[in-house]
Formats: sequence, structure tokens, C-alpha cells
Amino acid sequence: MRTLVLGGTAMLSRAVAESARDAGHDVVCLARGKTGEPPPGVRFVRGDRTQPDAYDGLDGEFDAVIDVARRPSEARAALAALAERAGHWTFVSTCNVYSDDATPGQVATTAPLVEPAPADVDESDQENYGRCKRACELAVVEAMGADRAFLCRAGLLVGPRDSVVRFGYWPSRLARGGEVLAPGDPDRLVQVVDVRDLADWIVRAGAAGLAGAYDGSGAPMPMREFLAAIAAGVGASPELTWVDQDFLVEQGVNPWAGERSLPLWLPLPEYGGFLTRDVTPSLAAGLRTRDLAETARDTLAWTREAWRPSDRDGGITAEDEAALLAAWHAR
Repeated sequence: MRTLVLGGTAMLSRAVAESARDAGHDVVCLARGKTGEPPPGVRFVRGDRTQPDAYDGLDGEFDAVIDVARRPSEARAALAALAERAGHWTFVSTCNVYSDDATPGQVATTAPLVEPAPADVDESDQENYGRCKRACELAVVEAMGADRAFLCRAGLLVGPRDSVVRFGYWPSRLARGGEVLAPGDPDRLVQVVDVRDLADWIVRAGAAGLAGAYDGSGAPMPMREFLAAIAAGVGASPELTWVDQDFLVEQGVNPWAGERSLPLWLPLPEYGGFLTRDVTPSLAAGLRTRDLAETARDTLAWTREAWRPSDRDGGITAEDEAALLAAWHAR
């Protein structure tokens, strides 16, 4: 197959390019190249998608196109230039297109969706992320038709090259050992997907002509099993102390990500459905996920090689964790 990746230099798009290359496809990557070079063995066409001549360097037809855009203007421009030359189009969307974060076990085809962003929206504003992605989805289906468009609503991407301190906090922290502050209810469900597994599915879905909307995430698992799998992957036997979410809120600890946060912890019940999506249809459609322990091991290896202390943009420090644990035991 001749496969076009709109991107190819960042975490997911690079993994897609690698997967397509390894599957024997003739791979072309179009990107600005500001986040790095695409992987070896693919053709790189440099182009700025904000410019009208962005696609002038692309010739011929493509059996499959994969787009990870977040800006509707860029998604529409790509479709205008390439839809008539593309056999199948994968748009990598996000679970942020869903409007109900509280109800567990929702399915892609029936879950309520956010309203698409209007034409005059500020596409750079993170608050508009989900609505912009929904607008991109609609543009893809309109241009390609429902039978040639795969909407892959990605969950939390994890694994090597993840530069955001979310999942990566936990392999590093558990590997350090000692008493570990584990946030919230140990039976609270979480779900992630290894970027390499999602990339592999995207490439195979393009080859198979998969169409429709699917969630790109692994099956949900209790937080206690999640941390146990990570500990196994990094060869650790930590002492977990489960700390109530109300205490964490009182102490000013932030959920999910960012400064002074405990990554992947989300308050219940308002976020009870955010990491608990029913991915049975996706698994039936070919998504294959590896053992979380393998993802944790590989993530830790990449972190130790690529991160610097100045890269930290989330999690809590060892000193802060110790103080929080002392306060919890003394309450």
C-alpha cells in the first residue's frame, strides 16, 4: 500500500509511520519537521499545513491517509487537497469529543458528543480541543463518505516518547520503591493504550478499510491492578498507601496531570466515565494490546534515557509525597 502520514515526527504519528514501514508499505510523511525527523525508511515531504501550498509536494494517489490534526482548518485543507486521491482516511480523534464524563461503560457509537467547534473558534485554545476534534471528524466523513472514513477516538496514549508526565510518573515512582502514595479508590477504573499498539491498529485498519467510529484504548482495569502491573514491569515491590480523594483535595493536590498532581487520578463521581469506556467493539475490530508491564518497562527505559530533571511538568516530588503521607497517617 501507498500510505500517507500527515505528521510522522511526534509520538503517535511517528509510531504510525514506523508501523506502516515495517508492514512493507510505501510510506510518505508530510510535516514541518520542527519536532524532529520522521523515522528512517520513509519519504519525508516538508510542508506547513497552515500554508496554502502545504500539499504541493505530494504526487499521485494514496491507498491510505492518516491524519492526527487538531485544527479543523488544517483537516479541511488536507481533505480539499487529497480526498479525491485517497482510498481510505483515518482521522485520529480523541475521547474528549464525548460530552458525558460521568457515566461508565459508554460505547463509541451511542455515547453523547460535544457540539462541533464553529468556523470562527480559536483553534489554539485547549478549552476547544474536543469541539475542534469533533469538527474535524465531521469534515472527514463529509469529504470521504462514511464507508471510507475511520474515526479513531484515542484514549490516553502511553509508552516510549511520551513527553507528558502522566503515565510516566508511575513507572519512575514505583521503581524508586518505598512507601508510595496511591490516590483515591483502589477499585476505580483506568484505561490507557500503548502508542505502538494503537499505531499498529491504525495501519491495519487502513489496509482493511475499517470504517466508523471506534475508541482507541485498552480495556479498563482497577487502579490497584494497574499499579501492580506497572510494578511488575519495572521489577519493584512497593508499599502502596491508598489515600482518600477528599484528603488529597483538602491538601491542594491536583488530579490528572500538571504541577503538584497525582497523574491519572480523577475525582469521582464526576469523572467516573472518563477512563472506563467499553472498547469491546474496538477489540473485535482488530485492536491488540500488549501487557501493561511491558509498556511500563519500556517507558521507564525511555524516561531514564531521554528525560532531564528540568523536563518535569507533573507529579509530586519525593519531599511533597513524604509530607502528604505523614499528614495522612497523623490525621
